[in-house]
Amino acid sequence: MFRSEEMALCQLFIQPEAAYTSVSELGEAGTVQFRDLNPDVNAFQRKFVNEVRRCDEMERKLRYIEAEVHKDGVHVPQVKEPPRAPNPREIIDLEAHLEKTENEILELSHNAVNLKQNYLELTELKHVLEKTEAFFIAQEEIGIDSLTKTLGTEEGGQQAATRGRLGFVAGVLQRERVPAFERMLWRISRGNVFLRRAELDKPLEDPTSGNEIYKTVFVAFFQGEQLKSRIKKVCTGFHASLYPCPPSNTERQDMVKGVRTRLEDLNMVLNQTRDHRQRVLASVAKELASWSIMVRKMKAIYHTLNLFNMDVTKKCLIGECWVPTADLPNVQKALADGSNASGSSIPSFLNCIETDEEPPTFNRTNRFTRGFQNLIDSYGVASYRECNPALYTIITFPFLFAVMFGDLGHGLIMALFGAWMVIKEVSLAAKKTNNEIWNIFFAGRYIILLMGCFSMYTGLIYNDIFSKSMNIFGSSWYVPYDNDTLEKNTAFTLDPKDSYIDKPYFIGIDPIWQTADNKIIFLNSYKMKLSIIFGVVHMIFGVCMSVVNYNFFKRRYSIFLEFIPQVVFLCLLFLYMVFMMFYKWVAYSTMSEDQAYTQGCAPSVLILFINMMLFSSNEPEPGCKEFMFENQGSIQRVFVLVALCCIPIMLFGKPLYMLSASKKKHSKTESSNGSVNPGIEMQEQTDIINSQPQPKASASHDHEDEPFSEIMIHQAIHTIEYVLSTISHTASYLRLWALSLAHAELSEVLWNMVLTFGLKDANYIGAIKLYVAFCFWALFTLAILVMMEGLSAFLHTLRLHWVEFMSKFYAGLGYIFQPFCFKTILEQEDEE
Repeated sequence: MFRSEEMALCQLFIQPEAAYTSVSELGEAGTVQFRDLNPDVNAFQRKFVNEVRRCDEMERKLRYIEAEVHKDGVHVPQVKEPPRAPNPREIIDLEAHLEKTENEILELSHNAVNLKQNYLELTELKHVLEKTEAFFIAQEEIGIDSLTKTLGTEEGGQQAATRGRLGFVAGVLQRERVPAFERMLWRISRGNVFLRRAELDKPLEDPTSGNEIYKTVFVAFFQGEQLKSRIKKVCTGFHASLYPCPPSNTERQDMVKGVRTRLEDLNMVLNQTRDHRQRVLASVAKELASWSIMVRKMKAIYHTLNLFNMDVTKKCLIGECWVPTADLPNVQKALADGSNASGSSIPSFLNCIETDEEPPTFNRTNRFTRGFQNLIDSYGVASYRECNPALYTIITFPFLFAVMFGDLGHGLIMALFGAWMVIKEVSLAAKKTNNEIWNIFFAGRYIILLMGCFSMYTGLIYNDIFSKSMNIFGSSWYVPYDNDTLEKNTAFTLDPKDSYIDKPYFIGIDPIWQTADNKIIFLNSYKMKLSIIFGVVHMIFGVCMSVVNYNFFKRRYSIFLEFIPQVVFLCLLFLYMVFMMFYKWVAYSTMSEDQAYTQGCAPSVLILFINMMLFSSNEPEPGCKEFMFENQGSIQRVFVLVALCCIPIMLFGKPLYMLSASKKKHSKTESSNGSVNPGIEMQEQTDIINSQPQPKASASHDHEDEPFSEIMIHQAIHTIEYVLSTISHTASYLRLWALSLAHAELSEVLWNMVLTFGLKDANYIGAIKLYVAFCFWALFTLAILVMMEGLSAFLHTLRLHWVEFMSKFYAGLGYIFQPFCFKTILEQEDEE
């Protein structure tokens, strides 16, 4: 992980009959990234477009089969071992089998729909006969005279004549259409239709979609053939199903018996059809996952083969790919296995070629390092062979997070959550989910685990567990007063001469500061200085990492013209400030016999640093000294002057050197123009094939091909940015102090205002209060202090790495290596 893998651009020469199996072996290996040699050719005009269409057709059939399987609720077992891509003979068999399976399921579905349609019609007819029976009984009870009075508009003498000519239409209609149906009948008949209806209690099944539909049985009584035709047209418009209904009671009873018998027979046939369909789908479901993987692999192979180019003789396929040099033996073995599997007599071979194109970046990772590499790649993929910050981020990222999140209790919660995900990672990874938040947490499980462990360590150093301190090793302070004195006074100032045993607490902060009134003042000063110390060390480390890039890319002049002035500038100003902090801690003490080195005379490091930059001074207090040691003022002036001298070196050094080097190169080129032999020598073919390409320096790290003015502008921007960033970035690390203090104070407020509420009463009511208070305290602790504060500290840590650390040496202008790998292709399609 120190830097990306060395890559080689290779040519593949494969016989057409071995192309499919060879690419299949390369897909299983997942070590090559193919280049498109036909960028100007339309996708529909490539050589293997017909094979891709065959794969699309098989995918369509598989989607249909899968939809039918899921519709019937048949379980599809997961594949334990993914099958390999089928060979050409197996492709024909698979295609025929899918065709047969699809036709069989289509026929079963068509038959099932027809049977369900018949069953629905018979069920509706049964309901019509049963419901209309009640209508006709009510009609007989009311009497036909009263019915005809409501229908007739003529004189009473004609009512008896029309008594036998009353007709009716019976059928079934969807329930939501009944109100509109009634209004339409009223309008077309001008109120001369008598409509009776009854709702069905149970819903019926739609034979096509399988959805439940609620329907209503209706009977419309009318007079005359003309009105009958109008009513039937309205029924057709409202998609109502009309059924014959005999007027005679005996005929209706006989018809109901016949319909019930037919329903029983049809129900038996439907059950048999359903069982047969279940057996067919169950047998298909066992192979469905394997078929899907095989077809997707086959399609990926033909898509890849479309990137190849055919040679002039049409007897060889030529492809180009990027390969990690460490994996070249694996690629050669895959090509040999592919040729053997196809039975080709001519072996495929690999040829490494030289190129000026920048190779892709490939950082080999595992489950532990992948999360940290993703953090770096989110900022920008490293340029080819550039120093990779992910290796150092494994330690620095959780540590800086823990400086802001330092709490032993909160760190333990985070560590337990991360440890659970790590221990159960196999079973949790097997559960596919589309929850983005969970997927982010799971992908960073090792980061969360380390952040939790480091937070436990810093919480131990801060002596902070849920805002409380632990007195494990005994405080180094003691109270020299008796009980009477303590009872009479509310607060005392402990003098270290009388109350300190001159031996610090074993590890971390002394627990006595938990009860001190000046706790915040002390922690402010302590954590502020720590943040500056960590920040300066982190930035110096980032500047030193640039040496690795300069040395690797053969730009050693940048070590003298950029690195040394940068690190001298940073050390003489800000590392010197860190030195003053340590010197102040060591030199000044209450126990000192020299008054100038007692705690009251300790100068402010910030004031000293400001005076150093402004070449000014302050008058010290009586008995004190302005500086910490002898000749400090002179040393500081020298430091500032040397630091200022580094700026023109950073600004003009590299441009002038490159201008001089380009002039020398130009003069050498002119002197070599008269030579008869310009240095071109013949090279044997075997040497070309076996030679490994030497990668050139990344274009993002060099400006040699640019004119002097462009180089000068770039260097001016870079110098101004560096000088200003040393100040702004140092101040930016104060976020370590700010977030740490905010986290501790918020935790203390939550304890004092929530949990303490349940600790005030000593009776049984206090137990109930404590239970409720603890529930709220635990909820707020998890939601606010662990999740929200943890996310805030994570984002600030990410910024410190991306901007303050990586900007010192990291370009991040590369592009990621995306190998042709079946495993990756299948995972991406499953996520979609």
